[in-house]
Formats: sequence, C-alpha cells, structure tokens
Amino acid sequence: MTEQGTSDTAKALKVRARVKRRKPAFVRPESWRYMRLKENWRRPRGLDHKIRRKIKGWPAAVSTGYQGPKIARGLHPSGYREVLVHNTEDLKNVDPKTQAIRIAHTVGRRKRARIIIEARKKKMTILNLKEAREVVEEERKVAEEKKAEEKAETEEEEEAEATKKKPKRERAKKSRGRKEK
Repeated sequence: MTEQGTSDTAKALKVRARVKRRKPAFVRPESWRYMRLKENWRRPRGLDHKIRRKIKGWPAAVSTGYQGPKIARGLHPSGYREVLVHNTEDLKNVDPKTQAIRIAHTVGRRKRARIIIEARKKKMTILNLKEAREVVEEERKVAEEKKAEEKAETEEEEEAEATKKKPKRERAKKSRGRKEK
C-alpha cells in the first residue's frame, strides 16, 4: 500500500469508529415487549409497522445511512483485511502489507503450529495468535515433560548399572553385617 492509501485507510477507520458510536443498537421490534422474541434484528415487513414507516417516537430501523466509509468496510480494526487460513498453502495468496491472517477454528494443533511458523517467516500478522500461543506453550510444556521423564529414566538406569557393578566384596560385607545382628 502507498502512503496515501495507508492514510486514507486510517482516516476511514476513524470515521467508521465515530459513526459506530452514534449508531443506535438495532434490536428486533417488540423484542422488549415479548420475552419469546430475541433481540437480534429482523426487518419489519408489516403494512402498518411503525418502524418500517419511520414513525416518530419509534426506534430507528437499519439503513444504509449508518454505513461507514467504503474504504473501511471489511477491514479489521488494525487496518488489515482478514484472510481465513486453513493450511500452509493458503499463505501463498496473502499479501503481508495489506492482509492479516486468521487461522480457522477447525485447524488442529499440529497444523496450527506449522501455519504459525510459516507466517512468522513471511512476517505476516496473525489476528488470533493468543489462542495459538497457548497451543505452542502447551507443546513446549509437553516437550519439557518428556525430556524430564527421559532424564529421570536414564538416571534410574545409571543407578541400576552402578549397583550391579559393585565389587563382590562390598556386597558380601553388607550381607555379613546383616547376619551378625
């Protein structure tokens, strides 16, 4: 992106934030009246519906006038366009300057780690890295535990070998001491 494009995007993001502050919370008409109706927006279609007719005193309806700038539509608050990634092949089509990746929630731990490694090599922004960090930390902990177990096993083997290699005299002395008591 050029400097002009970057500054336009930054301005558009600020305008979008300002518009969002002034925008009302659109709720489904009559949802405040009936418990069986959820608050998620549904367009009023009735012939005499007050919100559809924009009658004074009734809540505002969703309309294009509440949209943000065209440049800012579809942008993440960081200013990047989001790209959903399922595997390392998807990273080839991503432009690190203008796009940021979001790893799909269906991706497993092993493949997620590979995607993170590839993205870091290409200096890409990862939007859901917090979740991925936990995965990487868990893998690191598992690796450390395996190393600790292996180390403990080798120490036990060394101790066992050391007891086997003791001279016969020392073993004999210990056994005689027990018999005398």
